[in-house]
Formats: sequence, C-alpha cells, structure tokens
Amino acid sequence: MNTALWIIAAVLAVAFILAGVAKLTRSRSEPTGADMDWSDDLTDGQVTAIGVVEVAGGIGVVLPAVVDIAPILVPIAATGLAIAMAGAAAFHIRRNDPPAKLVPSIVLGILAALLAFGRFGPEAF
Repeated sequence: MNTALWIIAAVLAVAFILAGVAKLTRSRSEPTGADMDWSDDLTDGQVTAIGVVEVAGGIGVVLPAVVDIAPILVPIAATGLAIAMAGAAAFHIRRNDPPAKLVPSIVLGILAALLAFGRFGPEAF
C-alpha cells in the first residue's frame, strides 16, 4: 500500500503543480482555451489564489516526506487538495458545465482523499 500511496502522491504532485503554474503564468490578455474558459467568471486574484493553492498542495504531498521534515504535512496537504477539488466540482456544477469538465476534479479529489486517508491512517510516516 505504501508504494501505491507514493504513486498517487507523485500523480497528484505533477497534476497540481502543472495546473497551478498554468494558472499563475497565464495573462488575462491571452485568449482562454476550452479548458480554461471557466476562468473568465473569476477575477485575476481568484485565479492566482487557485494557482498558489494548487502549487503548494502539489509540493506538499511529496516534499515533506522526501526530506523527512514534518511529514504530517503530506496528509494535511492532501486533505486541502481534496477540499479544493470539491469546491472545483461545485463550481463546475453551478456553471452547468458538461460532465466531462467535472471528471478531473472528481478523480483528483478522490485520489487526494485516498492519500490523506492512507497517510493519516494505516501508512502514516
């Protein structure tokens, strides 16, 4: 189970760091693609805040365990990402987005919840 949790953590880290960096580096003057059309409903500050949360969470699910400094932060970061993905899913539902827009939020939220459960419980550091 420990190996599976490390794989989940790596997948979450890559996904959230890439998504967060994309949100942090995008300019409002650039046209948004179909994947980021939701950002037109938010302010620049809100999109930046989401990007910061995603990058911090992506780093937080791996780095504390790798350097063995405060590894309790891993399940805390995973819990935060699960909550963020619940909010993302609610946002997409409220916007009446097609179900395909919900899938990434739901899948990443479930993976984050599994990581939090595993690292708080049976495979804690």
